[in-house]
Amino acid sequence: MNQKSIWVVDDDPIYQIIMKKIIGKSELFSDVHSFSNGKDAINSLQEIIIQNGNFPDIILLDIEMPVLDGWGFMDEMLILKPQIQAEIKIYISSSSIAIEDKERAKNNPVILGYMSKPISLSDLVKITTT
Repeated sequence: MNQKSIWVVDDDPIYQIIMKKIIGKSELFSDVHSFSNGKDAINSLQEIIIQNGNFPDIILLDIEMPVLDGWGFMDEMLILKPQIQAEIKIYISSSSIAIEDKERAKNNPVILGYMSKPISLSDLVKITTT
């Protein structure tokens, strides 16, 4: 098994369970973390910076969440980026059909892709190997 880490940032607990099963089936990750909002994920990134820990390889980020949504997470991520000594692949994982969201993701150089929920096993393999 590869020693990759993936974070699922999504407020839907059922979706988190589904993603953990898909991630487990992929056998591509040794470390999976779930966060119910962007603020909790940002707090974890800040802790990793302080402790000089291991950053996630991939973040699957929902847009619509309480406390701090996906766009707020991206704003905070840009502030933290100079302190992050790793390449983190960020993909939007959303059920939003809003064209504005897709365009905003496309125009953000840090976001590598926009995927509609649910993400399939083949989607997961594709983003992991590119």
